[in-house]
Amino acid sequence: MTTALIYLVVMLLVAAVVFLLAAVVFGRGEELAPLPPGSSPTRLPAEDITAEDVDAVRYQLVLRGYKMSEVDWVMRRLGVEIDELRARVAELEAEREGAR
Repeated sequence: MTTALIYLVVMLLVAAVVFLLAAVVFGRGEELAPLPPGSSPTRLPAEDITAEDVDAVRYQLVLRGYKMSEVDWVMRRLGVEIDELRARVAELEAEREGAR
């Protein structure tokens, strides 16, 4: 029983040393300087959002993932853009039907 306990303690110590060594050697990776309060790296053009614009969106990381207000803002903007495009398509289809 004591032998198993000693093995367990030794394994935990070795794992802790390996973890600490890896943390010191590799660190947390490259980190950007924090943004000033109230600013955001999230950017979208004022009009005519393209797939490339959506692919280029980057959100600020916070403790539990992405900053929710930025994600909500992008989703609202995309929703408005989609609604405008659908309205324009409906308008053009109505014009085409009226021309016939």
